[in-house]
Amino acid sequence: MNAALQPRAVPLDRLGRPLQDLRLSVIEACNFRCGYCMPADRVPEDYGLDAAARLSFDEIETLVRGFARLGMQKLRITGGEPLLRKDLPALIARLATIPGIEDLALTTNGTLLARHARALRAAGLRRITVSLDALDPALFRELSGGRGRVEDVLEGVAAAEAAGFERMKFNCVVQRGVNEDQAPVLLERFRGTGHIVRFIEFMDVGTCNGWDRARVVPSAELRDRIHARWPLRALEANYRGEVATRYAFADGAGEVGFVSSVSDPFCGDCHRARVSADGQLFTCLFAADGTPLRPLLAQGETAFAERLGELWRGRADRYSELRGRAGAPRKHVEMFLIGG
Repeated sequence: MNAALQPRAVPLDRLGRPLQDLRLSVIEACNFRCGYCMPADRVPEDYGLDAAARLSFDEIETLVRGFARLGMQKLRITGGEPLLRKDLPALIARLATIPGIEDLALTTNGTLLARHARALRAAGLRRITVSLDALDPALFRELSGGRGRVEDVLEGVAAAEAAGFERMKFNCVVQRGVNEDQAPVLLERFRGTGHIVRFIEFMDVGTCNGWDRARVVPSAELRDRIHARWPLRALEANYRGEVATRYAFADGAGEVGFVSSVSDPFCGDCHRARVSADGQLFTCLFAADGTPLRPLLAQGETAFAERLGELWRGRADRYSELRGRAGAPRKHVEMFLIGG
C-alpha cells in the first residue's frame, strides 16, 4: 500500500472514544420547514442556497480521506436535504472508493428520492434512512411546514426498493400531543417489509425549535405501548456506540429502534463527528461552536489528518449526560446545519 494511504494510529478523545463515524452535511438548504429542525418563522425561505459557501467535491473528498486515515469507517451524508445538492450521485461515487469506508449511507426526507434512487445505488450508496414523522397526509404536511406530501415520500421509498435498497430505516421524531399516535401507524405499514422504524425522542438541538421537555415521549413509555400490541424482545447492539436500542417483534416481523438522548443518554460511547456544509467541525450534536476545517483542507490530506487528530484528542463532549445541570451549555448549533 502506498505510504500516503497507510492508516494512522486511531486517536482517542479525552474520554477514550475513537473517531469511527462521520455525519457530513453537503447542503444547508431544505425543501421542508419542520418545526423541530428548521421552522419557517425562524429560517428564511432562501436559506442555504449560496453554493459558494459549501465545500466543493474536491474539498469533501480530501476531508473524507483525512477522516478515514484516523479510523472513520461509517460515513453518512446529510443536510439540510442532501438530495438538493447538484450532482450528488457523482460525489457518492467518489466517496465510495475511499479506502476504509465500510458503510456509506444517506439521510433524506425522501421527497426527491424517486428521481435519484437508481443513480445513488449505482454510485455506491449502501443504505438510506428516511425521516418520516407521520403517514397521515394532513399531519405530514403540517409537520413539514406545509411543504411536503407523504405520497411523494412513499413513491421515493418504492423507487429505492426497486433500486435495491432492501433494508431502509425510517426515523420518526415523536412529540407528545403532536404525532405520538402515528407510531403504531408507521409500524403497521413497515412491519414485515425488512425495513426498520426508529422512534427518536424530541431533543433540545439548536435554539429555534421551541423545545419543551413536556413534549418528550420517553422511549420506555412508547416501547411499552408498542409491546402491549406487538410483543417485543430486546436485541444486542450491532456495535458499540450504536445510538438506537433495538427490539425484535416476537412474531418475526422485523425490528424497531428507540433513540433516547433525553431519557437515557448514550454519550459515553459516542464516536461521531459532524461537519457542516461550509466545513465546520462539530464534535457533539449539542455543540455551541464549530472549528473551521476549510483552511486545513487547503494544506492537503496528510496535514489535515494530523490536525484533525489533534482536535479529536481534545474532545470531551457529553452534553446529554449533563443536560439540566448547572454549567451545561445552553446555546447549541442548529440541527439543519449538521443533519441531526
